[in-house]
Amino acid sequence: MARRKSNAPPKATRQPSKQPSSGAERSALYARREAAKILHTVLRGDAERRAVASIKSLVFSPSVRNKRGTFALVCETLKHLDVIKDVLEIANVLNSKWKRQEPLVYIICYDILFGKETPSIGDAEKFLVRRKDALLSGLATLLVRKNVKNVEELLDLSQLNGHIKPRYVRVNTLKMDVDSAVKELEKLYKVQKDETVPDLLVMPPGSDLHAHPLVMNGRIFLQGKGSSMVAAALQPQAGWEVIDACSAPGNKTVHLSALMKGQGKIIACELNEERVKRLEQTIKLSGATNIEVFHGDFLSLNPEDPSFAKVRAILLDPSCSGSGTITDRLDHLLPSHSADNKNYDSIRLHKLAVFQKKALAHALSFPQVERVVYSTCSIHQIENEDVVSSVLPLASSLGFELATPFPNWQRRGLPVFAGSEHLLRMDPVEDKEGFFIALFTKTTNKLDNPKPYELPEGECRRRRKQFYPFLWPKVFFRAWNGRLHGSRR
Repeated sequence: MARRKSNAPPKATRQPSKQPSSGAERSALYARREAAKILHTVLRGDAERRAVASIKSLVFSPSVRNKRGTFALVCETLKHLDVIKDVLEIANVLNSKWKRQEPLVYIICYDILFGKETPSIGDAEKFLVRRKDALLSGLATLLVRKNVKNVEELLDLSQLNGHIKPRYVRVNTLKMDVDSAVKELEKLYKVQKDETVPDLLVMPPGSDLHAHPLVMNGRIFLQGKGSSMVAAALQPQAGWEVIDACSAPGNKTVHLSALMKGQGKIIACELNEERVKRLEQTIKLSGATNIEVFHGDFLSLNPEDPSFAKVRAILLDPSCSGSGTITDRLDHLLPSHSADNKNYDSIRLHKLAVFQKKALAHALSFPQVERVVYSTCSIHQIENEDVVSSVLPLASSLGFELATPFPNWQRRGLPVFAGSEHLLRMDPVEDKEGFFIALFTKTTNKLDNPKPYELPEGECRRRRKQFYPFLWPKVFFRAWNGRLHGSRR
């Protein structure tokens, strides 16, 4: 018996066909994933108070394709993060699957609630768009609870208003001379040479060079003035061996290489694995060939190891609060910078200062080192003058004294101890960023500055106890004691 033919279409054709996504939609989808990855990194680092890198550094790394879109998404999501979290809690729309992908959820919720267009592709986007009414209802409820008229009143905008800062560009003299860089950049913007750092150029605020060929091929680096002054203050000479104690992301490291004309050797120390990758990318981009990356803790280096017998200079730019560059770094957008965390920040500053003192004392202990620069992007005395003051007796006993970097610079250290006039400070208002630099140079008068092994045993014991309390293992004390009294190897 023949089957009856039907005019009805097959069942499969009754299902709505998927509309192909446009290039713009795919690009937006990819930008949201990139933004979510960066947001995950910065939120995790902020929670642990051990950030891998600044937001800008992460966004403008070579691996991020849509830098402009990703940067905007991350910043805007962070600005609205408290509101987004409250809305999600009120709406109660997340299941366990999406709770495990909170950074991506935050990014998409920003687009749904505050963005220009509602996202239409991607599993997470579809899940949240189907719950758009619940999210909007949650936002309305939040406005009522807080007794405000609009979202702007909900936002705690802690940004520094009127922070208009020039665009600084450091010429990588390993690949290009300064005059050639000026000639090329003048095609787009007005360019001036900086009065303090010879290879630094000054351009108008807002000059966008992130996609410029000179940036992409490493001929110039987008680097702030304070950061550029650090390596210049150390003044390493061609052929020297130098240690960069806390290297990543590597801008100061490759600046050292340029100042040394690519000669000699730089040992770039970095403990964090992710930051090591970023450091290696920067080195590769710069074309520097005299940098050796040490994936480990600077404090683990033994000053008496013959491998470091020729090290003549150390650059120490340790972890700090970043309080002088919070607007550049965008750290003021992170949860830890809310008003409720002031007490925690005080505890954090104390912990940072303990580490900074330990690291500076360690840098000064390398026997052949002649110059040590200690720098922070902090405005706090506890991380700056107090750290330097605490190690001055040790520095003096090892033959060091404070020198004056950039003598024509007007702003100097806070007058909290004799010699603070040698220190250099940048002011967040006057200079558009806060920075601190201390330069230690070794003197040659042995009588005025006896070496540790020339001191009486009792004095050595007192100094070890004073400058290394609870900071070094006992085996280090024993080894150091033997070295100071005739057992040097």
